[in-house]
Amino acid sequence: RKLRVLDRVDLEAPRGSVVALLGPNGAGKTTAVRILATLTRADAGRARVAGFDVVDDRGQVRRHISLTGQYAAVDELQTGEENLRMMGRLAGLPGPAARRRAAELLERFDLTEAGRRTVATWSGGMRRRLDLAAGLVGRPAVIFLDEPTTGLDPRSRQSVWQVVTGLATEGVTVFLTTQYLEEADE
Repeated sequence: RKLRVLDRVDLEAPRGSVVALLGPNGAGKTTAVRILATLTRADAGRARVAGFDVVDDRGQVRRHISLTGQYAAVDELQTGEENLRMMGRLAGLPGPAARRRAAELLERFDLTEAGRRTVATWSGGMRRRLDLAAGLVGRPAVIFLDEPTTGLDPRSRQSVWQVVTGLATEGVTVFLTTQYLEEADE
């Protein structure tokens, strides 16, 4: 017997909106994100992200999105600044532009003071903010945040929500998953 996941899901997110997908573990939230981010192919149906089909225009979708998973994916042996500069270079920014963007994002995420220390010395909340900053280096039109506050203390969770609000205000569409009703409601 085949397991049905994401049966008859239909949603639309206007530019600059925040869409929260709420559900318990195993509900298919991460599967939805993986399909929309072109990492997994759906068995049926169609999806468009930033105006592009996730199957036919996979490369264009990837150029317009950012995905931040459930756990911070940063290099702990590098400094915060080095992590962001590396992401900038991977996104195609020339060296000086990557340095400027890294400095901009460290300031925006209140990480400037820690920016020259190796990430291994940072708290979990700081690593999570760095991970979010890394996802913004390329200025995506859509950002997917899969359980962005998992394991964070209340202050760090609040900081993440301030970032989400700021992104939406700037016109970035935020699609996030959560298992917390109060977060989805907000």
